[in-house]
Amino acid sequence: MIITAKEIAELRAKTGLPMMEVKSALIEARGDEEEAIKILRKRGLSKLAKRVERETKSGLIESYIHDGKIGVLVEVLTETDFVAKNSDFKEFVHNIALHIAAANPKYVSREEIPAADLDKEKQILTDEAKATGKPEEIAKKIVEGKLNNFYLEVCLLDQPFIKDQDRKIGEMLTDLVSKIGEKIVISRFTRFELGK
Repeated sequence: MIITAKEIAELRAKTGLPMMEVKSALIEARGDEEEAIKILRKRGLSKLAKRVERETKSGLIESYIHDGKIGVLVEVLTETDFVAKNSDFKEFVHNIALHIAAANPKYVSREEIPAADLDKEKQILTDEAKATGKPEEIAKKIVEGKLNNFYLEVCLLDQPFIKDQDRKIGEMLTDLVSKIGEKIVISRFTRFELGK
């Protein structure tokens, strides 16, 4: 299969990845751009797994104030000061602050939810499902579905981005890590709302 320079350039513009990596993904996907993007994401995840042990010493703290009524501080860490000054990184951090102001998550990830709070939520959902009188297998699926909705509500990485509902914050983070080539961590945030 012949991949044209135009196809490579278009996908490179969309992903920001090196030309040879883009070309390789397009060849593997037999010219299908969407499939090539999936391949590039998988490669990014495997690279991300290798970066997990690396230390994040640099980064940014971004603030965002909305109409003087909602304020957000978010800390996003990366391995080097060079990346912390990168325009893509800065834009990502700003968008995260904007999203937190609008969506009001409580935690960065599922792992941050205290076990007692999660157990309490599971028990409430289980009791609700049992009260419907449905068979146990169906009740378990109901609980699972509602638990996923709970994660969407409270976990930043699970939430669809407010400016693009087709992309979750976690996917945006993975894409940025793939593009930049360093470990990036949304480490913490605080959201203030006037009078609350």
